[in-house]
Amino acid sequence: MKKNNVFTILIFITIIICSCISIFIGAFDISLSGVLEGDYKQLMILLNSRLPRLLATLCIGAGMSVAGLIMQNLCMNKFISPTTGATISSAQLGIIIALLFIPSANLTTRTIFAFCTSILGTWIFVWFIQKINFKDIIMVPLIGIMFNSVIGGVVNYLAYENDLTQILSNLLVGDFSLVLAGRYEIVFLSVPLLIIAFIYANYFNIVGMGETFSTNLGVNYKLVMFLGLSISAVITASMVITVGSISYIGLIVPNIVSMFKGDKIRGTIFDVALFGAMFVLVCDLIGRIIIRPFELPIELVSGIVGSIIFIALLFKRLNIGKPRFKKGAKNA
Repeated sequence: MKKNNVFTILIFITIIICSCISIFIGAFDISLSGVLEGDYKQLMILLNSRLPRLLATLCIGAGMSVAGLIMQNLCMNKFISPTTGATISSAQLGIIIALLFIPSANLTTRTIFAFCTSILGTWIFVWFIQKINFKDIIMVPLIGIMFNSVIGGVVNYLAYENDLTQILSNLLVGDFSLVLAGRYEIVFLSVPLLIIAFIYANYFNIVGMGETFSTNLGVNYKLVMFLGLSISAVITASMVITVGSISYIGLIVPNIVSMFKGDKIRGTIFDVALFGAMFVLVCDLIGRIIIRPFELPIELVSGIVGSIIFIALLFKRLNIGKPRFKKGAKNA
């Protein structure tokens, strides 16, 4: 059996095991025997809370990871993601704007505003970094973090000025505890978007080589770029609408998978989706178990784990660019 196949199988097995644990543990534990015997309370918890939470976790993990993979390839930078770009903060801004202009805005209206602003914010960020030639790959995510800070400042100002601080807190801290049947189904939008991403994977790779290279191969550079960035933005907005912000998924998961599977999207997109689902599911379980019967927000757990991995990736990328000297070499 090939090493690549073993990697995929191990991830899949881990997801199955963690999914079973996720269904049966919580503030109120349910049992397989109770479900099979038709215990009403346990069935209601299973159908209205545990299964929706599990499905939302898997969809968000897979979707955000693939969103990061697409952005990294299109922008030709391994440190670009919805977190280090302007995508997440732009989606938050859209929700706040929707509530300002339409105070009684329902979930559909908020979603439309979030989709529009996340796509616009992502496009402005990518347009900006394409206009400036950076010699250091670290500069691009730093610019993205600054974009996030500026937009985040506007979001905070609007929220505090209009008594929307409670909604703002929900947008800033990702938390699966409020995921219930009837208010999470929007994350299923990531499924057809993942399928589209797989179909156009080779085109994303070509566009990642640059506009001149794409044009020579007969690929519409601007159209494919718009499609890829829009997929990433819509997936991110659906996450923000459903559970709030979750950091680092789209940044670290593609980088980890590329160490085992390479950088070609078509060859890695399935593993990136699986690994992202596993990563978010494991972080969610850690948050639910560590201080039972209470739980930590997923944003806190993923932020700690993700920041450690991000720092490690930074050092790895920086060390790659350093010159290496043979032992015993003499100074000129």
